[in-house]
Amino acid sequence: MAPPASPSLPLVEISGTPVERGRQYGEAVRDRLHTALAYYEEAFGHSAGLTWEQVTARAARWQEPVASYAPHLLEEMRGTAEGAGVSLLDVLALNARGEVLYDQSFAAMEADADAAVVEEEPAEGCTSFAAYGPASGDGHVWAGQNWDWRAAAAGTVVMLRIVQPPAPTLIMQVEAGQIGRQGANSAGIALNANGLGGRFDDTVGLPQTVVRRSVLDQHAITDALDVLCRTRAHIASNALLTCREGFAVDVETTPAGYGWMYPTDGLLVHGNHYQAGVPAAIAADYRPLSPDSLVRVPRAEEGLRALRGSTGPDESRKLIKQALSDHLGLPESLCTHPDTRRPAVEHWATLVSSCVDLTTGDYHVTAGTPCDRDYQHLPWNLYDGPDGSPARRTS
Repeated sequence: MAPPASPSLPLVEISGTPVERGRQYGEAVRDRLHTALAYYEEAFGHSAGLTWEQVTARAARWQEPVASYAPHLLEEMRGTAEGAGVSLLDVLALNARGEVLYDQSFAAMEADADAAVVEEEPAEGCTSFAAYGPASGDGHVWAGQNWDWRAAAAGTVVMLRIVQPPAPTLIMQVEAGQIGRQGANSAGIALNANGLGGRFDDTVGLPQTVVRRSVLDQHAITDALDVLCRTRAHIASNALLTCREGFAVDVETTPAGYGWMYPTDGLLVHGNHYQAGVPAAIAADYRPLSPDSLVRVPRAEEGLRALRGSTGPDESRKLIKQALSDHLGLPESLCTHPDTRRPAVEHWATLVSSCVDLTTGDYHVTAGTPCDRDYQHLPWNLYDGPDGSPARRTS
């Protein structure tokens, strides 16, 4: 008997004006978006004692900053809300769920709690990588990550392709309703991202979904870096940028300052702790919010070194899958599985493992943990959009 087929992620493609794209998106993910709203209502109630009305009231503070910086993205959110039959603030809350959770005002709320001990939420877990040059035996440029987040959010994830000329065409893995997260574009730029944690001041900055989407909307790696360096994000996050020409740079972005790193012999791996340096604003009492990151990063580096011996893309994908399936420290391992010692609403898992060949434009993902399922080869090639004509592809 043949083994059961690996589950696959839903594919959603949108195009047109920002509002039209949003409406197409909202209609396509209506059920998953409502699932996301129901889950986060439960999650915020469990972790912070907030009703969904209180969550959306907090999220409203990001409406004006997004409108000022990227009005077209707010219009896309508005269209998504219309298509899904929800409010704009519902969609804004899904796009700013990390910002609401890590908002500095939570610190004051926690301090005022009567004899309660409230732990800061762990940063969104991910292990990102870039491999090229000496690190890539097949000569291709590879980028990807294990995206670790709440296990219950798995039913909200979709693969989203956005055709938006003259901007590059994008392919991203997102939670339904979000307008940006991790992915790559037809200009040959990949963005992989990791939460970093840490409380900073209460100045309102941009949500990560807006920052990341704006990065992937760029045609050149220097313009993508310009977005990261000239915008003020509300919370700390790591951005690993890789381009098809064979270059990568990692930028640890915070509201208080940035750090950066470059690959060693063509390999760069980043997790959920500060690796370029702890910002002075939080250095005095900083502790990694995801201690397992201290294990995941070196294990990924060790596993991905096997790519040096690869003789072709098929072998490379197998080696990447093997590296990202590591279980040292299970359940909070590189390949993350739910910790049954914790309440179900707090379960974490690898939602998507991605493996992108920036040389050929092939995009592969798993619908869940990579240890027990195959990569899904998406039917979309990165270079089937603006800036992506075959003549410009690297052979």
